Amino acid sequence: MKILIVEYRDTEHPEAGGAEVILFEIYGRLVDQGHQVDYLCTQHADVPREDVMNGLNIVRRGYQPLFNFNAPRVYRRELASRGYDVIVEGIDKIPFFFPLMEKNVPVLCNIPHLFGESVFDQASFPVGAYVWLFERFIPAVYRNCHFQVLSESTRDDLIGRGVAAERLHVIHPGLDHGLYTAHAENQRNARPTVLYLGRIKKYKGIDIGMRAVRRLLERYPDIDYQVAGQGDYLDDLKRMARELGMEQNVSFVGQISGEAKVEVIRRADVLLYASPKEGWGMSVVEANACGTPVVASNSPGLRDSIQDGATGYLVPHGDEAAVADRIDALLSNAEHYQAMRTAALQWAATFTWERATSRTLELIQEIREDAGQS
Repeated sequence: MKILIVEYRDTEHPEAGGAEVILFEIYGRLVDQGHQVDYLCTQHADVPREDVMNGLNIVRRGYQPLFNFNAPRVYRRELASRGYDVIVEGIDKIPFFFPLMEKNVPVLCNIPHLFGESVFDQASFPVGAYVWLFERFIPAVYRNCHFQVLSESTRDDLIGRGVAAERLHVIHPGLDHGLYTAHAENQRNARPTVLYLGRIKKYKGIDIGMRAVRRLLERYPDIDYQVAGQGDYLDDLKRMARELGMEQNVSFVGQISGEAKVEVIRRADVLLYASPKEGWGMSVVEANACGTPVVASNSPGLRDSIQDGATGYLVPHGDEAAVADRIDALLSNAEHYQAMRTAALQWAATFTWERATSRTLELIQEIREDAGQS
């Protein structure tokens, strides 16, 4: 088959996240099976306009602002003649509305999660209103399309917005089990360590974690809150650490990847994720695969990737006292911690890229059959 993916970023983009990784992992494997995959995304920095990454043919055109309008124009001008069997539209920002312009090629909507009103927590009112308004059109514009979603929470969100349940398909992401592994023994840092790992964005709730850790200073005076990643909220967090008198208890690790990232996860006692909404907790499952339990907000996406009380704890979003209490429960009881570590390893083992790829291929074949393609 010939497949076109339309997404805002590729994995080399400085603001790339889990959504892009998932697409590259799944569709790179489809390339290995003999399919052709083109990937239309935005230009960034000094990267070439066209490239090949993980077997995907990367086509970079334009920049992120208004790419939702630019991408359909690029498709008509440069790509439509290639004769695609399916278009995979990544809707993790503003939709491209490909069904309005392409009547002959079926569209698969790939949605990690929608922002809804939470967009106003991270964007100015004009930008937030722009995103919120465009999301409102999704049920009508894509009413004849199938949707691939990462979690049951996103599925339920779309049903609540009016998308037919039979068109929604939950396919959990996989995990690189050759990379994300645990130490044979529980080798942790000398200091009690709570880790956040991901993009440094205001909406991620990293500040909630900082205030929760501050509550634990009396009992654990040398506790270390490690913040790993990059993003536009980093300076605010550094200022907050100074204002809270926590400069000795907050470490800004920076962007890390590969074995260095895995080792940081392995040596942390707890991964903390306090965001109000995620498509899926990729960092959560990665931490579990490294034998590290999680404390997280009881939020869409996160609640789907955590077995509450077994692989980690879910707490009401924004409840700093509850976050601190659950961290303390893990740090103060070695026997309970080991039981949760064992459960975390077993849970993470169930997620594979091979399974996610197989289910995605089955879905694409179903879409082609619905469209009358052989």
